[in-house]
Amino acid sequence: MAFPYKLKWEKGRFSPGQKDSYVISRSKVERFQECARCFWLEARYGIGRPDSFPFTLNNAVDELFKREFDTHRANGEPHPLMKTYGIDAVPMKHENLEEWRDALKRGIKYAHPELNLTLRGGIDDIWQDASGKVYIVDYKATAGKDTITLDDEWKNSYKRQVEIYQYLFRKNGFDVSNTAYFVYANGKNDRAAFDGKLEFEVTILPYEGDDSWIEGCLKKLRECLDCDDIPAIGKGCQYCPYREHAGKKLLELHRAKK
Repeated sequence: MAFPYKLKWEKGRFSPGQKDSYVISRSKVERFQECARCFWLEARYGIGRPDSFPFTLNNAVDELFKREFDTHRANGEPHPLMKTYGIDAVPMKHENLEEWRDALKRGIKYAHPELNLTLRGGIDDIWQDASGKVYIVDYKATAGKDTITLDDEWKNSYKRQVEIYQYLFRKNGFDVSNTAYFVYANGKNDRAAFDGKLEFEVTILPYEGDDSWIEGCLKKLRECLDCDDIPAIGKGCQYCPYREHAGKKLLELHRAKK
């Protein structure tokens, strides 16, 4: 009987001793931090976590934000929101912008010469001030009555996300500000009726990034890739305990039938 689960990364799995620089996405770095075992199983054997449902509404907001800011980019002017929040910059014009935005195939890359890893990530936007300093920008969408902040623990992954982008742009020779911006669209769910439209309140949240953790993380990630021993389960990982318990039960049932 053929195994019905389609393995991931069949053409992009890591082989110990390979000479080619191994490409690692920003999201896979986050996976490694969540659970080294999940990361290792996917990178070495193509056994990834089940896919989640696509966030189509969030993707629509991202696309509309990009079009909106691109209009002001073409005109060389700041977006009205940037003026409201006192951000003295404009959406940056660059010939590689669309490439940097392509998270799945291209993105912005850095080939680490010592670790033989190529780190890449796809940005939402980048702004630039008159001195040439650039600011990483990420679009986010949510819905709720509460004031939007970055204080929730689960948003730490958002912070690491922009810090990786800051790292990548610095490694590509850009003068990068520690300040990143989250352009947050909050869908208002306290209206009397839907009436075929969803109203959003847009907020810009600044964040002071610190990418000093990334070098150490990449070194540990490389060690994990090279190691033949099964890594420990990540704290709070819900996938590994499921795999372990389900695998043991299935093996038990299989042996019982024999």
